[in-house]
Amino acid sequence: MCGKIDGNRNGLLKFITCGSVDDGKSTLIGHMLYDAKLLFADQERALELDSRVGSRGGEIDYSLLLDGLMAEREQGITIDVAYRYFTTERRSFIVADTPGHEEYTRNMAVGASFADLAVILVDATQGILIQTRRHARICALMGIRYFVFAVNKMDLVRYDRKEYRKIEKEIKKLAIDLELYHTEIIPVSATEGDNVTLGSGHMPWYGGQTLLEYLEFVDVDDGAKEQGFVMPVQRVCRPNADFRGFQGQVSSGSISAGDEITVLPSGERACVQSVFLADKNVQEAHRGQTLTVQLNREVDVSRGCVLVRGTRLKVSRMFTASILWMDDAELVQGKNFLIKIGTKMLPATVMAVKYKVDIHSGEHLAAARLYKNEIAVCDIAMAEDAVYDVFAAHRELGRFILIDRVTNMTSACGVIEHSLRRADNLTWQRLDVTRDTRAARMGQKPVTLWFTGLSGAGKSALANEVEKALGIQGKYTMLLDGDNVRMGLNQNLGFEEKDRIENIRRVAEVAKLMNDAGLIVLTSFISPYESDRTRAREIIGSTDFVEIYVSTPLEECERRDVKGLYKKARNGQIPNFTGISSPYEPPLHPEIEIDTSQCTLEEAADHVLNEIRKYL
Repeated sequence: MCGKIDGNRNGLLKFITCGSVDDGKSTLIGHMLYDAKLLFADQERALELDSRVGSRGGEIDYSLLLDGLMAEREQGITIDVAYRYFTTERRSFIVADTPGHEEYTRNMAVGASFADLAVILVDATQGILIQTRRHARICALMGIRYFVFAVNKMDLVRYDRKEYRKIEKEIKKLAIDLELYHTEIIPVSATEGDNVTLGSGHMPWYGGQTLLEYLEFVDVDDGAKEQGFVMPVQRVCRPNADFRGFQGQVSSGSISAGDEITVLPSGERACVQSVFLADKNVQEAHRGQTLTVQLNREVDVSRGCVLVRGTRLKVSRMFTASILWMDDAELVQGKNFLIKIGTKMLPATVMAVKYKVDIHSGEHLAAARLYKNEIAVCDIAMAEDAVYDVFAAHRELGRFILIDRVTNMTSACGVIEHSLRRADNLTWQRLDVTRDTRAARMGQKPVTLWFTGLSGAGKSALANEVEKALGIQGKYTMLLDGDNVRMGLNQNLGFEEKDRIENIRRVAEVAKLMNDAGLIVLTSFISPYESDRTRAREIIGSTDFVEIYVSTPLEECERRDVKGLYKKARNGQIPNFTGISSPYEPPLHPEIEIDTSQCTLEEAADHVLNEIRKYL
């Protein structure tokens, strides 16, 4: 169970401290820095002065070294991640002191994503708590393989060996449940300094290393086990017409001038002509180094491509992943995001939540949606093929983040478990009769006119009027109306968020097929979510998608109440009704906007027809 010890290794160690609230994380690292004489004189003096007005009756409060925010000092908790760099005679360290409060789990996950080792504190007076388990699971999810469980506050249980053994048993069971690779358990007192940097005379029954000794010697270098050379391309460098290089950081393996590499996802091959570290031409570069690679021939390479040699990565668009959901809003199946894997960013959809993981027992629980700080296994589909691998084989291309398309916030982080076989078995069939051929026969440019707005805004009537006018002009059209589609193609869908998302996705796919047939498609759907309309635009194609926002105010829509729906919604008879109990997100940059309360139907149709001329 113990980590490997290598007395000759002096490399940089990046580690994280985590655990439940008030387990003493900041105090532990602060005391380590203080005892190891790793503070400047002014820092030490400031700590002593600040401690006089602290919560320890004038005694040194070591947590103040890391709790830099005023709110942290006032509440006595860590909120943000505090990074500290320090060096001893044997090793250099970067430590991320992370918050223990459940509200700031997102911050803790960010710290875990950079670390090679986790120091998880356990309060000797309380044992393993829910947040302790959550943090251990998140660290394992983020790929951390080395764990130190520091059983803290041993002074508060009078350095009792029996109390320690009881908690040690709990920790070993947790390590087995989570399948942790390497664990070390050390009894400490962060406040008094026992077993932090120096051995403890209070615990003669413990014969192991101090925390600092263990951190100085543990070997966490598992990166060398990753097969082959892998370099995600960050940037294409073209300083002049004679030089074209591809820049990035080597995530595994090494590369030399003369080596043959493969460019993914295209699969093209070329030889390395030269390798540069900064402006220095070198023969060879290794894992962790940032370099520029020049190839011996012109190959189509852009940001997001991956240069590989001696390894096989996946090129596909579907996979199963474990994720930590970090957003305040819940995750529902079918929701769209931007996904970032390596240096590649592209649209993606959470197709299904297969199950979520119970924090206490690890049991797999059925779930259709996720809430903040829950861990789950999901199926994810990307808009196009991307290069990735399972996390166990290549860390850099086996992890990802999901970004909210409206707020641009990171909603989830995750690791890839395996690719989905169905994605590998599907190939887009190229047809001899193409979209352009069909459009030429009809003498028109196929586009989708996407009418969006509240119920009662006048979308259907306006779309119908526009279609009639286009027909008179000799255009070939098809109108997809919200109610009509729900009575047929989408009759199995309800009106919850996940159903609304799937409703719009299906409509967009149908509209695209009809555009491929050469038709001009008009759609009349509330389509309340900006992210869904953005996804529809991507499915159909940005040059073929014309968003028409029917911006009739809610008051006017409710006054009309053509179908009596608003009245029922106000009475609580219709749940999830847009504008009343469910939100409508107005388009940010529609191509056309029209308020039908300010004009007649004929005037509104004339305005739209005039505006769409440039798109047809």
